[in-house]
Amino acid sequence: MAALTDAELADVYRDLHLNPELSFQEQRTAAIAAEHLTEAGFEVTTGIGGTGVVGILRRGAGATVLLRADMDALPVAEETGLPYASTRTATAANGDTVPVMHACGHDVHTTCLIGAVRALAADDSWSGTLIAVFQPAEELGAGAGAMVKDGLFDIVPKPDVVLGQHVAPAPAGFLGVQDGASFAAPDAILITLFGAGGHGSRPETTIDPVLMAAALTLRLQGIVSREVAGTEMAVLSVVSINSGGATFNVIPDTAQLRLTLRTYDRGVRDRIVAAIERITKAEAMASGATKEPTVEYVESFPAAVNDHAAAAQVREAFARDLPEVIQAQPGSVTGSEDVSVLAEAAGAPLAFWILGGADPALFKSATSIAELQRIVGELPSNHSPFFAPVITPTLQIGVAALLSAAKAWLKA
Repeated sequence: MAALTDAELADVYRDLHLNPELSFQEQRTAAIAAEHLTEAGFEVTTGIGGTGVVGILRRGAGATVLLRADMDALPVAEETGLPYASTRTATAANGDTVPVMHACGHDVHTTCLIGAVRALAADDSWSGTLIAVFQPAEELGAGAGAMVKDGLFDIVPKPDVVLGQHVAPAPAGFLGVQDGASFAAPDAILITLFGAGGHGSRPETTIDPVLMAAALTLRLQGIVSREVAGTEMAVLSVVSINSGGATFNVIPDTAQLRLTLRTYDRGVRDRIVAAIERITKAEAMASGATKEPTVEYVESFPAAVNDHAAAAQVREAFARDLPEVIQAQPGSVTGSEDVSVLAEAAGAPLAFWILGGADPALFKSATSIAELQRIVGELPSNHSPFFAPVITPTLQIGVAALLSAAKAWLKA
C-alpha cells in the first residue's frame, strides 16, 4: 500500500476536523484509523479502552517502536471561519448537548500518524516492529490509562521507546524536543464544603458555605507563593466555585470548588496536596462547619518526562533527516499529556516533542527567540475556539518527524 500524497493527507485532516468526536466517543475516527492500518498490512485490534485502536507491523529482528496519537476533540464551538470548520454537536457525559471542535489539534496528531504508518509500511528499508496507537480521551486524562487497563501491553510487545508529538502555535517548521520534564503532571481536585443553609436575611442563623468558599479560594492561592520555593515549579488554580441555586434569598448548605494543580516533581506535588487538605480543613473549622469538608482527586497522572538519551537520539535524527526545520528545546510546558501513562506502563523511555502548526509567514519579522515567543503568545492557543493549525507544511513536517524518529530505532 502506497504512502499518502500531500493532497490525500490534507483530505484526511479536513475530514477529521469537520467530524470531531468527544472523549470516548471517537467511533468514526477510530474506524478511519483502523481502515488505514488494515490497508497498510498491520495486525489491527480495535475497542481497546473503549475506542482505542492499535496496529502492529512486524519486520523481523530489531527494535520495537511505539508511535502514539490521540483522537478526541473538545466541547468548544469553533470560530475559525475555515471552510472546513466544525459545526458538530454531541451529547456530553452529563447529558448536555454541546458543540464539538478539534481545538487542541488531535486531528493533526491522528492525520500525521496515519500518514506515518502508511509511509513506513511502504518503506522496506527498515527492520523491527512498529506499533501504532490511536488513543481516546486524552482530554480527560483517561484514555491512555483505559487502554493499559484493558490489556494494551498484553496485545502488543513491550516497546523500546514511546514516541509522539503535540501541535502548538509555534511556526510550522519548528520542532521542539525538551530534555527531562516536558509536560506537567495534573491533578483535578474537587472540594466540597458543608455549611448550614437558611434565609439570606438572617445569615447569623447559618454557616455560610459561600463565604467559606471565598475565604478558602484566597488561602489556596497562597500555597504556591508561600510554600513552594522559587526554584520549584507549580501552578494551582481554583477554576470554578459552585453553590446555591437561582434564588436570591437562600444561603445554601454546600459549596464546591474545582481546582487544577500542575507540577513536575512528585515531592512538590505531595507537599501541595498536603497543604490543600490542611488549609481546607482549617478554613472549615474557622467557619464553624459541623461536618468536615471532602477533598476528592478526580484525575491524576504523571508528568511526561523525556528520557535524555531518547530525546537526544530524536534530535539527531531530525537534524539529519529534516535539515530545513528549526530545532530548539521549548522548555517545560505546564499543560499535561497522558502519553506518560503509556511510557510508564511499558517501562520504556519517552521522547515527545512540540510540532509547530502556525503560519510561518506570521513570524517573518521575528529576529530573536524573545520576539518569536511574543508572537506565539499573541496567537490563539490550544483549546481556543480560534485555534487553527495550517495544513501545509504542518502535516508534511509532522509525518516526516514521526518517520525520522521511528527510523532512528528501526534500523536497516
